[in-house]
Amino acid sequence: MGLTKSEAFTKQQNEVANLAKAVAHPARIAILEHLLKTDVCITGDLVEVLPLAQATVSQHLRELKKAGLIKGDIQGTSVCYCLDKDKWKTFINTFDNLFERIKRVTKCC
Repeated sequence: MGLTKSEAFTKQQNEVANLAKAVAHPARIAILEHLLKTDVCITGDLVEVLPLAQATVSQHLRELKKAGLIKGDIQGTSVCYCLDKDKWKTFINTFDNLFERIKRVTKCC
């Protein structure tokens, strides 16, 4: 969505859309699943388990980090990634709120 279009929506609507976009790719889901199993890892570890080039893995990591869903700390010449548990609490609460509102819908058209 272009900048001028996103300005027409609330901050919360934009936040939900950004979070959804961050996890809307199977490679990013695979990265998150790997981090759940290992707690932390470096880009090279992910390149070994994913069928993607290092540059592509780095691009997906950058998107997840931009959304705040993961954190990365520099350790020597590598970046060590892990889940940002505080941001995930926000993510879960945001979508729980949306899903709860959907559950209360009683009419359709």
